[in-house]
Amino acid sequence: MIAIEMIATVTPDGKVTVQLPPTIPSGQHRLVLVIDETPLNQEKRPPFDFPLIHVSSWPANLSLRREDIYGDDGR
Repeated sequence: MIAIEMIATVTPDGKVTVQLPPTIPSGQHRLVLVIDETPLNQEKRPPFDFPLIHVSSWPANLSLRREDIYGDDGR
C-alpha cells in the first residue's frame, strides 16, 4: 500500500483530477479517499513582521578560518 497526501481542488460538479507518480503501474487499483469535512482556509495572511537589526560591517581583520575559530581540542 502506498500513501500519498496531497491538496486537491473539488470542482462544483464534484470532480477531482489526480496526477499519480510514474511508479504506480497502470490498471485497476483500489483507492481510499479521505476528505476533511471543512475546506482549507484560503485567507491570505499578512507577511511576517520581523524586526530590523542594524549592525555595522565586520572588522577588517576578522578571520573565519577553522583554525582560528576552533581550538586544539575541537569545538
